[in-house]
Amino acid sequence: MKGLSAAWTMVLATLLFAGMGLGVKKASAHVSTAEIVFYRGLVGALIIGALAWYRQLPLRTDVPFKHLWRGMAGVTALSLWFYAIAQLPLSTAVTLNYMSSVWMAVFLVLRLLWRRWQGAPVKRLDPVVLWAVLFGFVGVTLVLQPTLTRDQWLAGLIGLVSGMLSAWAYLAVVALGRTGEPEHRVVFYFSFCSAAVGLVLLLVDGTWGTVHAGQHWSQWLLPTERGWDTWGWLLAIGVFATAAQLAMTRAFAQGQALSMASLQYLGIVHAFVLGIWFFDEPLHGVAVAGALLIVGAGMAANRASRGLND
Repeated sequence: MKGLSAAWTMVLATLLFAGMGLGVKKASAHVSTAEIVFYRGLVGALIIGALAWYRQLPLRTDVPFKHLWRGMAGVTALSLWFYAIAQLPLSTAVTLNYMSSVWMAVFLVLRLLWRRWQGAPVKRLDPVVLWAVLFGFVGVTLVLQPTLTRDQWLAGLIGLVSGMLSAWAYLAVVALGRTGEPEHRVVFYFSFCSAAVGLVLLLVDGTWGTVHAGQHWSQWLLPTERGWDTWGWLLAIGVFATAAQLAMTRAFAQGQALSMASLQYLGIVHAFVLGIWFFDEPLHGVAVAGALLIVGAGMAANRASRGLND
């Protein structure tokens, strides 16, 4: 990844996140959300810990509270998103979560206006970046074509909050990168938080959500009883998620926040293709138009990335 620009590093991250999403879809037929969150974090922490030991990279940080905030915001957003997926049509849940880029634009514009009101020097806000984010989200809705019934408003609100928290988590990644924190340290502490929260959920009485085959969250099955393919998907989720987090962290640290956020929409295109390939999902002309709009928005945002002072 060292030879890639911030934009291409984010494109790589979206591909890896799409691979993680495929693993989540496969594994969720046999395991609970809490287990997916736990194993994703555990595998990531072990990988980064082993990498840090082999390369003698320090894990000690001078900004523990920044890591804690990023970790809790990110893991909470992830958990709420999985809950929304369980309660809503997948297209609706994914669309609400991908509103994180829109929320990020709102937060950054508010911060820019606050700085300007205080008389602090700021760069000119290039409207192309904001338009790229908004058109990218339109492309997401065309690809996913979300629906929401009247009795799903609470789950929809939870999905909306997951997108908002994701935006805060991404901005926390940007802040950590600006302090000089290397990506391996950022990903390690996020993975640790994910494993810790997942473990707590596993030990909690299973009143939130349902567990497949009537199993309690705290009842762990042996690999031979569950199936080695399921454990393989859990391992793949952790590997893909860790590599994607490393790439995303580097991209946000080196690139412009809204530009990187707009490029994240490409993950929908990858997921769209994987859905057709692995799950025989139908191909619609409207979805293809949305995918092209997403790609165009990402390219426009990348070219106009100098417009916002982070």
